[in-house]
Amino acid sequence: MGDVVKMKKVLFLIPTLTGGGAEKVLVNLVNNINKEKYSITVMTLFNIGENIKYLNRDVEYKYFLQKRFRGNKYFFKFFSPSLLYKLIIKDEYEVVISYLAGPTTRIVAGCKNKNVKLINWVHNEFHSVKKLSTSYRSVNETIDCYNKYHSTVFVAETAKQAFEKILPEYNGSYKVLYNTVETGQIIKKSEEPVIDIIFNKNTINIISVGRFAKQKGYERLLEIINYLVTKDKLNIHLYLLGKGELEEKYKKIISTYNLSKHVTLLGYKDNPYKYVKKADLFVCSSYHEGFSTAVTEALIVGTPVISTRCSGMTELLGENDEYGIIVENDVESLYEGLKSLLKEKEELYKLKEVANKRGIYFNTESTVNKVEQFLGNL
Repeated sequence: MGDVVKMKKVLFLIPTLTGGGAEKVLVNLVNNINKEKYSITVMTLFNIGENIKYLNRDVEYKYFLQKRFRGNKYFFKFFSPSLLYKLIIKDEYEVVISYLAGPTTRIVAGCKNKNVKLINWVHNEFHSVKKLSTSYRSVNETIDCYNKYHSTVFVAETAKQAFEKILPEYNGSYKVLYNTVETGQIIKKSEEPVIDIIFNKNTINIISVGRFAKQKGYERLLEIINYLVTKDKLNIHLYLLGKGELEEKYKKIISTYNLSKHVTLLGYKDNPYKYVKKADLFVCSSYHEGFSTAVTEALIVGTPVISTRCSGMTELLGENDEYGIIVENDVESLYEGLKSLLKEKEELYKLKEVANKRGIYFNTESTVNKVEQFLGNL
């Protein structure tokens, strides 16, 4: 009889499984990890989020509290990391992963068992230790908690470099692992018909997918669309897919600029890929990203991309704009970049050809294999 391979017990802790990029990527990752090698549990602090239903049955799901409550950030800070770990994580695991920088990083750092490998996954680019420390009592506590980790994983090289600058005291190892996307599923879903709207073939249809929050830069994008329509007389239509706290503000901007014929807020969609595929251009107007899932998905379905310069974009679109256009992260640069691209139809066609090729590079199997190798070598 051959040796029985012992499964490694791994816990991923994340605040919620709402519709954000990191939450979606986590579901993609745990669903595709080899269950003969790894016993996977996903735990949330609050039992909320549309991504819960997408977890496969071979992934165990747990949660700490049923609902999120106001002031929870202060509630978690009130208790020590070790007490929180005892309260929240009841079972024994060989690897415990905080999958999002913030309260879960502080909680996992409270593990007292030296045999447990602690991993911290960072999805954003942090440029100040103060920003990194919002879930901690002090900067010293932040440093102390991070130094409890065996390794810190970054979703892009630029995110790692930024972290090294602001936290040189960190003594664990560093690893860059790209986000997992469901390539096959994305392509299949992108072929479904769009029946709720009609994309006008005589208009350049621009699209973006993301949370309606300040980070995504949609306020400045709406301002740019106004310029392109009124000043440059371009025949364009912007579709924004998502939801969030700034939705009413966006509606006011659309009304103020009289843009209702040029901008549509589509809300959250379970299948954004079919809309992205039918658009002529995907725009990422973000102030900052970790490694944009939405841009990765746009490339997979073959939609050209223009993005502001933020973490992960050179890895996605190339150092010299081989697979998409990267502009500096300000209103003027995004406006000029969009104007120039929208006036050059030939450039759009060229970008469409290379987008697909780049999408193949970030296929599911490749990214999951790298995570499994990382977990196996701990």
